[in-house]
Amino acid sequence: MSYEKVEEWDEKITAEMAVHYKEILRLIGENPDREGLEKTPIRVAKALQFFTQGYALDPKDILSSAKFREDYREMVIVKDIEIYSLCEHHMVPFIGKAHVGYIPDKYITGLSKIARVVDIYAHRLQVQERLTTQIKDAINDTLKPLGVAVVIEAQHLCMSMRGVQKQNSVTTTSDFVGAFERDKTRAEFLHLIGTKLH
Repeated sequence: MSYEKVEEWDEKITAEMAVHYKEILRLIGENPDREGLEKTPIRVAKALQFFTQGYALDPKDILSSAKFREDYREMVIVKDIEIYSLCEHHMVPFIGKAHVGYIPDKYITGLSKIARVVDIYAHRLQVQERLTTQIKDAINDTLKPLGVAVVIEAQHLCMSMRGVQKQNSVTTTSDFVGAFERDKTRAEFLHLIGTKLH
């Protein structure tokens, strides 16, 4: 599979998933054979494969594919990276933004690769806490920078649509390593991304 999003599906897996989705439709009281739902099981099977295509990609390979030697040791920030992921507890979306910063030590990577790392991990069944740490670890392990910072702000539809039904709540998670564990460096990063952590 290429490093870019593609809409390719394994026909055997799609067909097998569609059988189960058809049965789910029946179990919730629908008629899966009516016109409007006739092709829904196949569509949902393809959609779920797209939503979880991150399992087929290695974020560290993505970073290494554009890893360049550069004598730059100041903060690099890619902020407002859109996130669309599925909560692993209910398989309902959570949507938000990631802000990623690192301080290089000999190596930098293409800026788009930072966004791709976020995207790959987001395209798996997730919890926001793990997603935050996975992004940090991939960058830290591959680039060996002086520090990495990741902040994610997201709205969870499992809270908005069901359960407590709080439509405007936002969850913020953060993870810092290396230079970003110092108060001054972390404060500069948070100021630049416009986020306050209490």
